[in-house]
Amino acid sequence: MHLKSGDEVVVTAGNEKGKRGKVMNIHRDADMVVVEGVNLRNKRLPKTTANPQGGEVEREVPISASNVLLWSEKAGKGVRTKSVGEGSERIRVGIPCGTKFN
Repeated sequence: MHLKSGDEVVVTAGNEKGKRGKVMNIHRDADMVVVEGVNLRNKRLPKTTANPQGGEVEREVPISASNVLLWSEKAGKGVRTKSVGEGSERIRVGIPCGTKFN
């Protein structure tokens, strides 16, 4: 996968197109990512002794990893990446601008 937790990304497709945020979680088996502040949904909480009122909480839900690109300050937009190097020395490099990520 071309992403890591903590990367700043921009959404390229869907209702949240154009929004930026940091990657919070990665679900590698489903090829999905959770981005901070993007794709928010209301989660209903049941009544419990700790929370007698119940209620709702806004949470981020996963989106497909193919719908996000790494954000490059140098290019001022989302960029595709390629891996350069061998073994443990591999780094990610932005294709149009040459920005190094890691």
